[in-house]
Amino acid sequence: MIAPSTDLRQGASIRMDAVDFDFDDMAMHFDLSIEASTTATIIGPSGSGKSTLLNLIAGFETAKAGRILIDGVDVTTMPPALRPVSMVFQDNNLFAHLDVASNIGLGRSPNLKLTTADRTAIGEAIRKVGLAGKEKRKPDALSGGERQRVAIARALVRNRPVLLLDEAFASLGPALRHEMLDLVGDLQRDTSMTVVMVTHHPDDALRLPSLLFFLENGRITASGPAEELLSDSGPVLLRKYLGAKDSAF
Repeated sequence: MIAPSTDLRQGASIRMDAVDFDFDDMAMHFDLSIEASTTATIIGPSGSGKSTLLNLIAGFETAKAGRILIDGVDVTTMPPALRPVSMVFQDNNLFAHLDVASNIGLGRSPNLKLTTADRTAIGEAIRKVGLAGKEKRKPDALSGGERQRVAIARALVRNRPVLLLDEAFASLGPALRHEMLDLVGDLQRDTSMTVVMVTHHPDDALRLPSLLFFLENGRITASGPAEELLSDSGPVLLRKYLGAKDSAF
């Protein structure tokens, strides 16, 4: 079992070692390595396996074969709650009847029996994501970007060294999406956590300097520094995909 980080000023490496997973009629196969405290971006066509890859790391899906290692520990069969991972989805999963502070507090205690240390951590997370003064607001009184800030703050207070973002900002307009990416970049630099982000927008990988993985049909067909892969000299298959996504890139 991997204990949660106590200071979060560290990340954890991720290794998917010959991981197989079947989804409907698609046989997926993932081999990748992400160093600790790195930002990695996953892009690819719809249905290529991007969310499945994150779900395998988080433990929401179970590999058919292969191993998943986080910080060198085999977590392949470990329940999601015991993995050193937090995940933020496009649907921020906030509870409408709870205010900002309580929604964030769920990351520390599902029954909201909070200690003084918990409340201090919640206050610090609220400050870091720019929600100071809005602690008592309910989700319906927040903008879309503010709701995602709450979800990120809830992930922060869990003190896990890996943050997974599954198209967390897809529903936001370009300006607000960029603002949220900048926030994640600031938090990553502050905490040194490892960030793995699925997105439909290739330019997100440049907004947050990152290692890029391109998926097609359940396999990683290209990987490397985003600036190199997204250049005019990048892999042919990736350039063809970008050509079909001119409006997003």
